[in-house]
Amino acid sequence: MKITVICFICFTSLLQAIAQPKTNITYLHNRAPLQPNPYIELPLGAIKPQGWLKEMLVRQKNGASGRLDELYPLVMNKRNGWLGGDGDQWERGPYWIDGLLPLAYILDDKELIAKTKPWVEWAINSQKPDGYFGPDKDYGPEPGLQRDNSRDWWPKMVMLKILKQYYSATGDQRVIKLMTNYFKYQLQELPTKPLDNWTFWARYRGGDNLMVVYWLYNITGDAFLLDLAEIIHKQTFDYTQAFLEGNMLSTQGSIHCVNLAQGIKAPLVYYQHHPEQKYTDAITKGFADIRKYNGMAHGLYGGDEALHGNNPTQGSELCSAVEMMFSLETMLGITGNISFADHLEKIAFNALPTQITDDFMNRQYFQQANQVMLTRQTRNFDVNHSGTDVCYGLLTGYPCCTSNMHQGWPKFTQNLWYATPDKGIAALVYAPSEVNANVGNGIQVKMLEETSYPFGETIKFTFSTPKKVKSVSFPFHLRIPQWCKQASITINGKILQEAAGNQIVKINREWKSGDVVELQLPMHVFKTQWYENSMAVERGPITYALKIEEEWKKVNNTTDSIQYGSIYYEVLPKSTWNYGLPQVSDEKLTASFTVTKKDQVPVYPWNPASAPIEIRTKAKQIPSWKLYNDMTGPIPYSITYGLETGKEEEIVLIPYGCTRLRIAQFPVLGR
Repeated sequence: MKITVICFICFTSLLQAIAQPKTNITYLHNRAPLQPNPYIELPLGAIKPQGWLKEMLVRQKNGASGRLDELYPLVMNKRNGWLGGDGDQWERGPYWIDGLLPLAYILDDKELIAKTKPWVEWAINSQKPDGYFGPDKDYGPEPGLQRDNSRDWWPKMVMLKILKQYYSATGDQRVIKLMTNYFKYQLQELPTKPLDNWTFWARYRGGDNLMVVYWLYNITGDAFLLDLAEIIHKQTFDYTQAFLEGNMLSTQGSIHCVNLAQGIKAPLVYYQHHPEQKYTDAITKGFADIRKYNGMAHGLYGGDEALHGNNPTQGSELCSAVEMMFSLETMLGITGNISFADHLEKIAFNALPTQITDDFMNRQYFQQANQVMLTRQTRNFDVNHSGTDVCYGLLTGYPCCTSNMHQGWPKFTQNLWYATPDKGIAALVYAPSEVNANVGNGIQVKMLEETSYPFGETIKFTFSTPKKVKSVSFPFHLRIPQWCKQASITINGKILQEAAGNQIVKINREWKSGDVVELQLPMHVFKTQWYENSMAVERGPITYALKIEEEWKKVNNTTDSIQYGSIYYEVLPKSTWNYGLPQVSDEKLTASFTVTKKDQVPVYPWNPASAPIEIRTKAKQIPSWKLYNDMTGPIPYSITYGLETGKEEEIVLIPYGCTRLRIAQFPVLGR
C-alpha cells in the first residue's frame, strides 16, 4: 500500500520530556537531505503499558532485568569495564542497560533509573580528548582474561543506543556533546581502523552505528555526520547486494543469526539518505528468502548460531528475537510498511514469551518450533554449549542472551505508537497501553488503548484533552493487519467504515474529550505451509501449537556452574506429541477447528494453564515418528499416503507463546 507523506518542516533541535511529555514538544523529524519518514518515534516515557503488557514489564523489573547485577556478579559488578573496572569491557554490560534503561523510564521506576545512572555517567565521563569514549583496557568478558580489542567499535554501538534513549527521556545535553566528539573521532579513525579492525561483529552491525549518526544529524545539522555516514555504510557488510543476489540466505552457515537480525535494517537506515528502490527491493527479497529457506512458524528462522535451514528442530536464538524486533520497529518508522508491524507482532506474541520463564529469571538460548524435550543433550545445532542450549537457565547456552533479552518488551512498548508528519498520531502495533502526545497545533492529548489483543478482537481507544481544550483536530492512523479479512471502525458507537486488511486507515476529524474509537479485527483460523510440507495452524497474529503436559526438573549443576549456572531446568513430556493433522481444504477449516475462549484474559497469559484461547481439532498419532536425540525424529513428509496412524482423537492447541513443549508444524496425513 502507498502512504501519502506530507512534507514537514525540519527542526534544528529536540525538546524532550523527563518522565512525562510536556506541551509544545517538537518531535524529531528527518532533516534535509534525509527524506521525511512517515512515522516518528515518541519520547521515551510517553507510552505507558497497561494490562498484560504492564504485567510483563513488572515481572522484568522483579526478575532478572531488575536484578542482573545480583544474579550475574561475575560480569555485572563494579569491575565491569563500562564502570571503569578491569572486567568485561565488551557487550554484556551495555546489552543489559540497553533493556534496563527503557524499562526504568517507561515504568518511571526510581530504583531502576538509579541502577542505570552509574553506567550512563561513567560512559559520558570516560570521553578522552581525542573523542574516544568507553573502556580503554585490554580485558575480556571475565576479569583477568586479556585481549587486544578494548577499542572495538561494536560495544560502543550498543552504548550509543543507550545514550540515545537516555537523551530521549532526559534531554541531557552531555549526550549531544559526547556523540559529536565521538563521531569526529570515528571520522578520523575509520579510514585506517575500519569497522572490522578488531572483530568482525561491527562490520555486520554497522547499521546500529549509522542509525545514531543520522539521529544526531537531525538534532545538530553538523555536515560532517553525513560524511561519516557514508564511511560507515561502505564499511558495513553489504546486505543490499547479499539479499538481491539471494545466495547467502539459501546457504546454511553463511551468516550468524544475530548479525542477520541486527543487520537486516541497515539498507533501510541508509535509504533515508539515498531513497533508491534497490534498498526496499533488497529487504522485500531478503525476508521472502528467510521465510523460504530458514523460516519457522514462530516468525523467526533456523539459526543456531549460523543459519541452519528450516527444519523445525533447528534452534532460534533469543538474541535473534529481540534484535529482529528492534530492526522491525526501526524499519516500520522509516517506511510505514505494514508487513513490518505484522512481523513484529508475530515474534512478540509467539517466539518471545515462550523463551523466557514466567518469573523472568530463566531463559533458553535456543528454542525449537517442534520442541518436545528440554534436556542437557548435544543436538544437531550449528553450535553446542555442553548440551545446555535448550534448558531454561540464567546462563545456559551462552550468556549474551542473559544480558540482551531485556530490550524485547520495553522497546516493543516504546514502538506501539508514533507521531506523524501530518501532526497526528498513529497506532501501528497493538497492546494495552496509554500514550501522551502532542497533536495539531501542539496540544497534548491522551489516548487510552484498552484491549486483550492479541487474544481478543476488539481494541478500544478513548481520547481525552486538557480541561481547557474543548476540541482538537488531527489525523488518527490505524493499522489493519494483513491477516484480517474485514475490519470495522466505529466512533462513539456509530460505524465509520469497514476496511480490508493490509492498509492504514487515517481518520481526520475534530476530536473531543471522551470520544471513543473501536477497532474490530475479526480473527479466523488459517493454515501456513512449512518444512517438508508441514502445516501450522494460525489465528490472527498467533500461531497455535499442541498442548503437551510438562514435567519440570530442577538440576543442580556441580560440574560447570561458572559457565552455565548453578541450576537449570529440564522439561519432559507427560503426554503424547507425535500427531499428524488430516488434510483439509481452506473452505473446511472453520468446521475442522473449534475455537474456545476464556471469559477473561488473565493478567499474565503466557503459560499453558493461563492460555486464554484453545483450538480443538481431530488428529492421529504417527507411531513411526519417534524421539531422536531428545528431539522429534525426522518429520514425516506431508502428504504421505499409506502412513501407519493410530485412531482419530481430539487434540488441544494453545497459543505458541503459552507453550514450553509443543508441536507447531504438523505433518499432514494423506487420506
